[in-house]
Amino acid sequence: MPAPTPTCFKRSVCRAACSASRPRSSGCCPSLSSHGVGLRPHAKTHKSVDIVRRQLAAGASGVCCAKIGEAEVLADGGITGILITSPVAAPRAIERLAAFARTAEGLMTVIDHPAVAGRINVALETSLDVVIDIDPGIARAGVASPEAAVALARAVAILPNLHYRCVQYYCGSRQHIEGFADRRVAIGERAAYLKAVIAALTDAGFAPEIVTGSGTGTHRIDIDLAVFTELQVGSYVFMDKQYLDCDLTGDGTVPFETALGVDARVVSAKHSGLVTIDAGYKALSTDGGVAVVRRGAPETAFFAFMGDEHAALIAPGICETLAPGAPVTLTVPHCDPTVNLYDHYHVVENETLVAIWPVGARGRAR
Repeated sequence: MPAPTPTCFKRSVCRAACSASRPRSSGCCPSLSSHGVGLRPHAKTHKSVDIVRRQLAAGASGVCCAKIGEAEVLADGGITGILITSPVAAPRAIERLAAFARTAEGLMTVIDHPAVAGRINVALETSLDVVIDIDPGIARAGVASPEAAVALARAVAILPNLHYRCVQYYCGSRQHIEGFADRRVAIGERAAYLKAVIAALTDAGFAPEIVTGSGTGTHRIDIDLAVFTELQVGSYVFMDKQYLDCDLTGDGTVPFETALGVDARVVSAKHSGLVTIDAGYKALSTDGGVAVVRRGAPETAFFAFMGDEHAALIAPGICETLAPGAPVTLTVPHCDPTVNLYDHYHVVENETLVAIWPVGARGRAR
């Protein structure tokens, strides 16, 4: 029996890649360009040179990567204008960054500590644009106060190989608040803090050229708040259950199509209310709940993991309608870590396989 396969529905992928400037339906997602906001989508979602090329063709000004390894894969595929959004601090990582900077056109990387900035400066043989990462309050990474942001900007200003460009601010903990009103209150409070940091930098002579951040969950709110000059949305290109559970627009409409599924097969059907499929813990992320049926089985069927290789679909009489070998497509709970489990996308249009795209940056955790 074939192993589960991630499927991209090409019509949806292409439409989603354009959604920042061309909404799914009129009025559902405002045009970024009309608000003076750029698009720098996050490639950690799809890890694919083929998809980045389509996003750039649709008007994106650049692309984000979480790690150097992801950026190296995209650069090998001819992609320029890459921003590395996670701090690079380990000695070997700084060596890789310095080597990468010699050939990567338009490269930027975040920093959040003066000592690390100094080490990067020493390693470089060319200049590198840097972005001050600001902690939105989750204590993961980033400078933790306006004063710290100014101090870091001053430290960078005296380093000959570093060029301060902008600030990054990603409120990951706010992206999945399901209610629009609650999410707007939460992100509005954090936007006020970001404005305070920008004001402190500006007063010190370090007005940021770019303010980059946001995400799929808060993109609509962030456009209205008018603080960001570019959005780092990532999951919009696929959509997963975590974001489908959220009211992204305030009126219940879904601005982006679901363009990613995992195809599985029924491998056992011996019980009236249960069938077993070949998609277990090794096939799907587990940090965002469980998958839901997209097609091939009742959408009301309950999904339950049954181990590394298998899961159950549970619904009254499901055994009578699904025999061993029957295909089932699942909407994934969290697209980023699910994609990281696979080598290729099968791109489908009108039920026909039209392309196979490699997930070139999968497994690039460093």
